[in-house]
Amino acid sequence: MAEPRAFISFDVDNNSTEKMLFAGQAWHSKTPFSHQDWSAKEPMKQSEWEGLVKAKINKTHLMIVLVGKYMSTATGVAKEIAMAKSQNVPFFGVYVGGADATSPLPSGLVRSRVIPWTWDGVAGAVSQMMKEGKNA
Repeated sequence: MAEPRAFISFDVDNNSTEKMLFAGQAWHSKTPFSHQDWSAKEPMKQSEWEGLVKAKINKTHLMIVLVGKYMSTATGVAKEIAMAKSQNVPFFGVYVGGADATSPLPSGLVRSRVIPWTWDGVAGAVSQMMKEGKNA
């Protein structure tokens, strides 16, 4: 099988830099997943955005949620988590931007599924996701 495809969910208002760094470093590390930049390039109606994102999540094997300090206010991330759940796409979180185990989480993401940002940790979580949800 080809490398698993990952959807990267992040708080566009507070963690765009971390998303760019995470995605860029992922291309140059030995991570066991591939990803594309599926971020919306222009403003669109909410219903249009939801349909587009749901279809993109459905095309992936897993979702990685970049968890920043202000993640609990990111309504788009909570919606993406709900979409992943509804499509049986497994997901986990990675702390970024100074967030840690005391930072608030978005709705639908449990603390036990959020890890520090290390590439070995991400690789292990990706391997675990490939045994869960629609990948099982």
